[in-house]
Amino acid sequence: MDRVVVITGATGGVGRATARAFAEQGDRVALLARGEAGLAAAAEEVRQAGGTPLPIPVDVADAAQVEEAATAVETAFGPIDVWVNDAFTSVFAPADEISADEYRRVTEVTYLGYVYGTLAALKRMKPRDRGTIVQVGSALAHRGIPLQSAYCAAKHAIKGFTESLRCELLHDHSGVHVTMVHLPAVNTPQFDWLLSRLPLPARPVPPIYQPEVAARAIVHAAAHPRRREYWVGGSTVGTIIGEKLAGGVLDRYLARTGYDAQQVERTPPRSGPNLWEAADRQLDHGAHGAFDDTARPRSRQWWLNSHRGALAAGALATTALLLRRRSHRKGDHGDDRAT
Repeated sequence: MDRVVVITGATGGVGRATARAFAEQGDRVALLARGEAGLAAAAEEVRQAGGTPLPIPVDVADAAQVEEAATAVETAFGPIDVWVNDAFTSVFAPADEISADEYRRVTEVTYLGYVYGTLAALKRMKPRDRGTIVQVGSALAHRGIPLQSAYCAAKHAIKGFTESLRCELLHDHSGVHVTMVHLPAVNTPQFDWLLSRLPLPARPVPPIYQPEVAARAIVHAAAHPRRREYWVGGSTVGTIIGEKLAGGVLDRYLARTGYDAQQVERTPPRSGPNLWEAADRQLDHGAHGAFDDTARPRSRQWWLNSHRGALAAGALATTALLLRRRSHRKGDHGDDRAT
């Protein structure tokens, strides 16, 4: 397609898989992240997949760095078509075991990093009256869980920010679109990267999906941005609907199960936490985490979701065919009775 795509948090996990997915469509992909080793490896993957990479070292918590990166992208590639916000960090711990500085840092990266990326994109897209911003969200943007208060709060904030922005763009009849893709638990290096004060190593709450599932959804959303939200994975659908219908019940359920579900006995991670420094500064960790043995490579829910237009058309065509046949049968019986 040869679009110009910007991805924050592009060196690991979902961002890394998404960079590859856009590259497979022939796009020019700007990779924004902190880790030099991760940036170099991600750029090579984009090149091998058929895209053109532009690695840019950026801390998304710094608005000036994000703005400079956007300028560098348009200088090298031309107008930005798609901006994907995905960078984040967090802390696994009970709420009162997270310091004020740690909450501030998580908020600056995971929430304000999205705001700064969005503002940089809007500054360039609105005058041209075109462009798409994809916010990578989570089921936890709708429902908080124990031990992830900093992350859940940031994801809730992104959702509120995006809803306000969408209303403003609609008010202005803007050709710029913004959409959110809410993800389930994903097998990414984050469970080795994030600062944790849990007794055992952290893990995603099953069911776990491979990052390529998320990447396919993000690429689809970029191509179909008029839909306000995309939900990926049956667990995401269940979590969001469950919160709407029975939030109090979920409070008690998560109080009983949420601690054990996010910890597992496994080899402790060797990479340091990425809260203050990039975990892939000297060593690339790729897109996948430590849970390849149990992660799902596909989501039937997402396939049905992304193909629902074709499925609906097929259902209508089948119904029309059945009605036509039924009509013919009635007509044949009528001729017989007439004779």
